[in-house]
Amino acid sequence: MISLAPGTKVFLACQPIDLRAGFDGLASRVQQIIGADPFSGHFFLFRGKRGDYLKGLHWDGSGLCLFAKRLERSKFVWPPIVEGSTTLSPAQLSLLIEAMDWRRTIAPPPPPRPMLV
Repeated sequence: MISLAPGTKVFLACQPIDLRAGFDGLASRVQQIIGADPFSGHFFLFRGKRGDYLKGLHWDGSGLCLFAKRLERSKFVWPPIVEGSTTLSPAQLSLLIEAMDWRRTIAPPPPPRPMLV
């Protein structure tokens, strides 16, 4: 389980990449593909070509953290392969890492702001 601080965004690169890359290679992919700062504190997720392997990159304030997971018998549920990236909620990230269909999880709209009467 990955716990993220409140306000942390999760970016998912939609194009498969060569996952032999380490910290520096993935940090450069964050800049090239997602167009974000890898040291911003957000979580960046990348997929392999076969769909059964993922790597995540996160700056925790003192260094880069690298997360990797390979499924033995199935594949992760990925969005369509298009240019750029998409944003996930931390709950959708948890479902994706567990190889569940995160696309069917839609957060309810925020409640209206209370008014004094």
